Amino acid sequence: MWAGSAKLSRGLCYPLSVREPLDIERLRRFLEALGAAAKGPGKVYLTGGATAVSYGWRARTIDVHLRLDPEPAGAFEAIAHLKDTLDTNVELASPSDFIPEVAGWRERSVFVMRAGPIEVYHYDPVSQVLSKLARGYERDLADAEAMVSHGLASRAAIGAAFASIATGLPRYPRLDGVGFTRRVQSFVAHEEAP
Repeated sequence: MWAGSAKLSRGLCYPLSVREPLDIERLRRFLEALGAAAKGPGKVYLTGGATAVSYGWRARTIDVHLRLDPEPAGAFEAIAHLKDTLDTNVELASPSDFIPEVAGWRERSVFVMRAGPIEVYHYDPVSQVLSKLARGYERDLADAEAMVSHGLASRAAIGAAFASIATGLPRYPRLDGVGFTRRVQSFVAHEEAP
C-alpha cells in the first residue's frame, strides 16, 4: 500500500506516508547510516524485499523489513530519524512474526556487511521461504523460487524445517495451516526443469 490509510486492530485508521521505492543504493545508504548512528554493537537481519533487492531478482521494494537481535543501542532512535531523512519505509518484521521460529535461523542467516558496530545479515533464507509460502501471494511464491534458484535454500531444507515447525502452527491463528501445508508440499516436491 503506497498511500491512504491502514486499519488498526480497533478499526481506527492512521495515515501512511508515501516514500520513494528502495533500490540497492538506497538500501546500502540506509544500512551505513544506521551503523554510523548506532551507539553499540548488535545485529540487523534483513528480510523480504530487502533480500530480493540485494540479490537482484527485484530492482526495488517499498520498505525495509528488518529484525534487531540483539538490538544495537540507539537503533530505534536512528531508524525514527533515518526513515524521514532518507525517505525510507522501515518495518520491524521477520518470518518468526508470522510462522513458528525455525531452529538454527541465526546460523543459516547470510552475512551482508559490517556497518559501524553492527553486523548486517539476511535473515535465514529457509525461514524466509517458509514465511513466503505461508502468505502464498504470487510475488511471495516468485521470491521463494528465486531464493532456491540463487542457492540460498534447498527444497529439502525447506521441507525439513517445515516438518520441525508444523506442530506449532495452531499458535498462529491467522495462519491458514492447511493452505500453508499444501503450498510447502507442492513447493518441496517441485523438480527443477533440466
